[in-house]
This record gives sequence, structure tokens and C-alpha cells, in this order.
Amino acid sequence: MSIDGICDEKFTGVRAAFEENFAEHGDVGASVAVSVDGEMVVDLWGGYADENSTTPWEQDTLVNVYSTTKTMAALTLLVLADRGEVDLDANVADYWPEFGANGKGQVKVRHFMSHSAGLSGLAEPVTEHDLYNWDKITAMLASQAPWWEPGTQSGYHAITQGYLIGEIVRRVSGRSLGRYFADEIAGPLNADFHIGLDEAHFARVGELIPPEAPPQDALGAEPDSVAARSFASPPIDALWSRNAAWRKAEIPAANGHGNARSVVRAQTPIACGGSAFGVDLVSPETVRRIFDEQTNGTDLVLGVPIRFGMGYGLQSELMPLGPNKNVCYWGGWGGSLALIDCDSRMCISYVMNKMVATLMGDPRSGSLVGATYQALAS
Repeated sequence: MSIDGICDEKFTGVRAAFEENFAEHGDVGASVAVSVDGEMVVDLWGGYADENSTTPWEQDTLVNVYSTTKTMAALTLLVLADRGEVDLDANVADYWPEFGANGKGQVKVRHFMSHSAGLSGLAEPVTEHDLYNWDKITAMLASQAPWWEPGTQSGYHAITQGYLIGEIVRRVSGRSLGRYFADEIAGPLNADFHIGLDEAHFARVGELIPPEAPPQDALGAEPDSVAARSFASPPIDALWSRNAAWRKAEIPAANGHGNARSVVRAQTPIACGGSAFGVDLVSPETVRRIFDEQTNGTDLVLGVPIRFGMGYGLQSELMPLGPNKNVCYWGGWGGSLALIDCDSRMCISYVMNKMVATLMGDPRSGSLVGATYQALAS
């Protein structure tokens, strides 16, 4: 098996850690990318795109990155906020009047960004195919009562966050979140990342290899808990990622398709004060808003202490991400990761097809992040 791509001499430790993921951690196909000061210093890929290890992982292979997609949804809303079209401190009902039903009139846009809106799941059962019906899911969320007092604490909105943020984007811009992201972020930055994948790209899609357990089993949640209810409706099955309907739908919290390079190209402007690759995406002031702490404590769904800012997880003592203060991140079910360090002006992503059961933490991405910081310190 060969590793292809480019790796600056200073970052050979990242390449070594990437190779070790295949040798020691059972990676099948994967990619890793790192930018520093707006320049790509690592862009590596290797292994196989399918479970049977017959199709090589190519330079342009894409996979479903699950919740790493959330960094793209958050970035989309931050762009609208930067352009003065959305006030993150406003009531959601100002943009989406129907949402004010059932005691949600004071829910803020920023509560969507910090998983604190109290809508981490749906009260009524839904099927896989319901997830492809945008109007049905957003209407259900608009009419539902919160499961806890909005803004008081986080409860990971694993699937629902994308519909919530996406409906604000649609109401304000007249475009779906996937379309707005493609037009205003991915296109200008030449980021090969898709929320709603055109069939023309299906031949490039790698096959996700499901984990041993679904999220609710991995969490070990009590049956009547917020966590169990959140994953009961909507449910999630990694094999859905192989369905054409899943790939083509817009589920902005979970079904983005990309690779490490495309994640880094999209998120590097955040690492560099709002501008990268010749694109002024947002202002430095908007980047700083990401680090406005929204919640800090044990997440009601994930059951671990998490500090959320405006759309991203933040560095904390209980979940250290690196040596610097201004670090934001999020990752996807199975192991993918996007991490942005505004102090080092660094962005790193790891994307793979072999999924692990855990929702938080993976030694494969951890070793790559550690090797990157080691290189930066040398």
C-alpha cells in the first residue's frame, strides 16, 4: 500500500503517524491535510476506498464525513452573520416565525450554534426517508417543545442541528444551506466538499465501513434519557451512506461529502483571521465570535464535558486539543476531524472510511494532531 501526496519536510512526523494508522490502527483508506499560514503543508492520502480493499483511495476520493459537516454548516451561518444578514443574538422566530411555537419564542440563533436549543431529537418517530423531506423535518422541529430550557446547557443535536441552521439560511438567503455553501464558500475556496452530492460525483465516493455499534449503544444511554431519545428519532445507520437518496439529500449536520484537503480548504480562512487562498471570507471580528463561550459543562447527549462556542467545540482543560488557547474543532461519527488553531494559523483534517464506534476521541486523529503540533514546535 502506498501513501501519495505532498508533505513538507518539517512535517514528516505527520506522514509517519499517518502510515502508522494503517499499520497499527487498521485504517483502510484515509486522507490527512494540514495548512499553516494559508499554505498547504500536508496533503496525503492512501489505502483503499472500499471495504474489500480493491479500489485505491485516490487524490479526489470523497466520503461521508458525518458531523465534520457541522463545521461547514456553522461556517455558512457565520458568513451570513458577517454580511449583516443574520444576527446571532436574535430570536430564531425573527427569521422563522413558525419556530416560535410551543414556548420557543426566545430561542436565539446562537442556541442552534451551541447545541443548546433543547431540540436534540424529534419527539415523534421518523424514518430514514423522512430525513430526505426538508419541509417535514423543519415543520416538526418548529412545532416541538424544547426538552430542556434553551441556552442553559448543551445536548448534542446530532442530526437536528443541520435542519435548524439550514432553515435560517433558507429563510434569509432564499437558498438551501448546501446551495449557499457551494456558491459562497466551497466554490470560491476551491473546496471539493458537498452538502447534497450530485450523482456526477458518485463514482468518487468511498465506501464507509460501519462501526461495531450504533451511537446510542456506544454511549450506553439510559432508555428514557435525553441521549437515548435523541438517537431514537431520528435513528442513524452508517449503511445509509451508501444510498443514493442519502448522498443527494441535504442533511447539513451529517451527510457532507469531502476529504481532508477539502475540509482544510474550507476551514483555513478561520485559522487565518477570515481570509485564505485569495478569498476574504469573513472579518477577524466574526472569527473572534467563534470563541464566545456559549455553554460549558457535561453535554446532556454525549455525557462528557464540552465547551461550545459559536458553532464549534472549544479548547478546555477537561478536553485539551493542543498548546494554544484559540482552538476550535469538531469531528464526525467514525473518526473524521476538523481542527482550527487561530494562534498557530493552522488547520488540520483527517478523513477516513473505517469507522470506530466512539463519538468522541480517536487515536488515529489524535496522533496526527500531536505530530502536527510537534512539527510546529520544532
